[in-house]
Amino acid sequence: MTQTPQSAADSELSQFRVKGEIPVPALINWLSAAAVPILAFFAWRSSQHGDNLNASVLLVFSGLLALNLLVFLGFRHKTLQRRGFISLITVLFTYLAVHAVEDGSAIIWLLAYPPIIFYISEARVGVFACAGGWLAVLFLFSPAGEWLFGATYSSSFRISLVIVLAFEMITCYTLDQSRRRSKLGLLKLAAEFEYAAKHDALTGLANRREGLTQLEGEYQRYLRNGRPFSVLLMDIDLFKSVNDQHGHQVGDELIILVARTLASGCRKMDTIARWGGEEFLVLLPETTLAEASASAERMRAAVARQSVQTESGKTMGVTISTGVASIRGSESIDRLLQRADEALYAAKSGGRDQVCIEATAAR
Repeated sequence: MTQTPQSAADSELSQFRVKGEIPVPALINWLSAAAVPILAFFAWRSSQHGDNLNASVLLVFSGLLALNLLVFLGFRHKTLQRRGFISLITVLFTYLAVHAVEDGSAIIWLLAYPPIIFYISEARVGVFACAGGWLAVLFLFSPAGEWLFGATYSSSFRISLVIVLAFEMITCYTLDQSRRRSKLGLLKLAAEFEYAAKHDALTGLANRREGLTQLEGEYQRYLRNGRPFSVLLMDIDLFKSVNDQHGHQVGDELIILVARTLASGCRKMDTIARWGGEEFLVLLPETTLAEASASAERMRAAVARQSVQTESGKTMGVTISTGVASIRGSESIDRLLQRADEALYAAKSGGRDQVCIEATAAR
């Protein structure tokens, strides 16, 4: 378990949703479900005016959007759904503009493109898509575009649409950036609160509540598969006298030193928790009593090699006493901790700076 605070990358946090945010797959499904009958309606209108080409093309787009929706419902592939939808609406809006569908009025559907593309894709994709779309419209409205595609739009309409479309794209980008920054801020704040709720502020180790949570999880795994686990209860020797003689600042430095030493001597799968003021608990998954005792001895020796500087400049050594216990049968967590605590009491009573297994001293 990680023992020091880690700031999650923005790209990792942005994958999560905040309460009230519409999931992108759900939004695409809603838009697709709405677009299918709308396209079918305009296909019918085109056929009524004898424009069978536009009618056929609009029906094809309607079918492809429905197919994209059904594929997602069947396979739940979010990336495929999003890319398929973006590709389809990009080609569709291009077709509506170039072929002047509905006497050219269908081009106003381009105004729906920027808010959709910014919401369902990354900001970079939205910027490139919108910039490309705006340049394409500018070319369509140019003399070259008119000659090439034969699109007939009045000059005033062209000027208005180009300006309005650019204004909307910039506005959508600004609002999208604000939304993304607000979301990221909320997620970072939530991550900080979650970290603070699980970790000790002084050492960065798991706090007692998180230690109990990890212990309960390991106990449940033990009940399911029978794999043993062990716990170490450690206490800094003569810590009260350190505080009394040298002050709480030196005491805090001592606690931090021991915490770092213990963390460096544990595996990633282990959990170290600050159990009390100067007391620590180490949870060792899939570890027998003998293995736990050997690990405890290594940690004890590593701590004994450390020292801190007092305010007077003197070097002060540090030692810990450790009680070791391994899960037995169907005993409870409370009973396991009680046996570890009894072993810790025996280690302190036996002279400190030692490891005891179930009240039996071992050096």
